Amino acid sequence: SLSVGGKLTLYTYAENWRAYKAQIAAQYSGARLKVASSPPAFTFGQTNRSPAFLSNFPLGKVPAYQGDDGFCLFESNAIAHYLSNDALRGSTPQTSAQVLQWVSFADSEVIPPASAWVFPTLGIMQFNKQATEQAKEEVKRVLAVLNQHLNTRTFLVEERVSLADITVVCSLLWLYKQVLEPAFRQPYPNVNRWFVTCINQPQFKAVLGEVKLCEKMAQFDAKKFAEIQPKKETLSKKEKGGKDAGKQQPQQQQEKKEKKKEEKKAAPPAEELDECEAALASEPKTKDPFAHLPKSSFVMDEFKRKYSNEDTLTVAVPHFWENFDREGYSIWYGEYRFPEELAMTFMSCNLITGMFQRLDKLRKNAFASVILFGTNNNSSISGIWVFRGQDLAFNLSEDWQIDYESYSWRKLDVDSEECKTMVKEYFAWEGEFKHVGKPFNQGKIFK
Repeated sequence: SLSVGGKLTLYTYAENWRAYKAQIAAQYSGARLKVASSPPAFTFGQTNRSPAFLSNFPLGKVPAYQGDDGFCLFESNAIAHYLSNDALRGSTPQTSAQVLQWVSFADSEVIPPASAWVFPTLGIMQFNKQATEQAKEEVKRVLAVLNQHLNTRTFLVEERVSLADITVVCSLLWLYKQVLEPAFRQPYPNVNRWFVTCINQPQFKAVLGEVKLCEKMAQFDAKKFAEIQPKKETLSKKEKGGKDAGKQQPQQQQEKKEKKKEEKKAAPPAEELDECEAALASEPKTKDPFAHLPKSSFVMDEFKRKYSNEDTLTVAVPHFWENFDREGYSIWYGEYRFPEELAMTFMSCNLITGMFQRLDKLRKNAFASVILFGTNNNSSISGIWVFRGQDLAFNLSEDWQIDYESYSWRKLDVDSEECKTMVKEYFAWEGEFKHVGKPFNQGKIFK
């Protein structure tokens, strides 16, 4: 099984809908997939141009999959298929053919009009009125086909989520986020119901986070387009010698042209990036992942000061409960999923520290006490995390997702005795820890 043993790596840029297919499939199958989407693990435009990358993935495109057994795959549908289980692929020849049918439908019928309509609204493609109008008509036709098919069905193939649903949802994602405003999507109630059902499945949510459906149809953004495009013009101006370009001698110009031709020839086709991919990869990401949340009365920094400087049981914990904002924050229990892999305790501690370091930008909106229990070759890791908002915070930023899938997560009922006890014991590093069954070894605080 894919979930046992080896390390599986998916190279991609952040928020790549093609990569989402594989990530969601892995959520269902339990495949332990590491997503390399930010430096130093992966830098789009650099890593995927390197000779080492190109020897495994000759097109230089992402997503690209590599197992530690050396098995490599490019093309997102093949990767998603490989990371799926039989339930997702279809368990009979008929159902697996139906799954393949919808995967092909997404590629050939959904993606072309979706790209033609959506890309100009993101400023990464020139707007063409005729092309956009044609794309809208094609999207209507696609939605009508899906609406008819889903008239008597909950999902696209059989009565549970399959790779068909994962693929078609991901191909519709940009449409639903950017342009399918309520009036446009209103004639397709079955598609809307199915889409919302899918994106609210925990496995989809773990990858996509909260998907906000479009409220007002996005239009072509000329300013954004101008910002993204002129880089090429500026470059060619520099190549021609700036404003003095006109004064160059014909012979110099000829030499430059020939040199440029040679350079172009020398560059392998794998290095030529798909422009839309490159633009999507450089899309500015939201500055503050918590910006959408209302202001909270709970001042995290004040609690952290109490926790650092005063007694935990008599001052910090009471202060926590007196000021805790149930609406604005949530409390989670996280437990390391692979205790059998933990060997020396110092190495296990490094796991915790490494995770904390990679979550640096989350510090302002989170607090955690994570504890290593037991001894060498017989230990476990678990912790209590306090996050801003009601959702698992790791999903709000691609940068925070490197380690969290190695843990199982459970949201605690803040009014329960279990939660009160766990907060007290984990914050103070003392108590019975009944659910663990191993002695306290050492703890780490994320603050």
